[in-house]
Amino acid sequence: MSDRTGLPEGYEFSADPARVDVDRVHRWLSTDAYWAIGRSREKHRRAMESSLNFGVYATASGEQVAYARAVTDRALFAWLADVYVDPAVRGKGVGTAFVGRVRDQLEPYGLRRILLATQDAQEVYRKLGFRPLDRPEQWMIHPFE
Repeated sequence: MSDRTGLPEGYEFSADPARVDVDRVHRWLSTDAYWAIGRSREKHRRAMESSLNFGVYATASGEQVAYARAVTDRALFAWLADVYVDPAVRGKGVGTAFVGRVRDQLEPYGLRRILLATQDAQEVYRKLGFRPLDRPEQWMIHPFE
């Protein structure tokens, strides 16, 4: 059974950055997320401060079970980053519903696009309307690392 947010019963979505368990999220990302292994707490803090932050929380305990952030100009573009679901709740539909809620939170800004990169979760995002770049050869990157 889902609530009106699409999240499984027992979970709630929040866009309140004050609710984010910064220590937990940093631990998740810096030790278990292939794209952020070894990220310093200071770098993580700065990234959060410059982003819109979202979470999913267990309703009964208030414990955070998922995190994502969006880097955006709130007019044309957003980069969805650091999407992470606690391994203990994976497979319950939390991740897909969570990303859908984040997308819905960004929609009122009238963005032209939300961009993301994933090594292994294309099918999760595809269910929510994400697709590969139309012309990836037009995109470029300048890596500092």
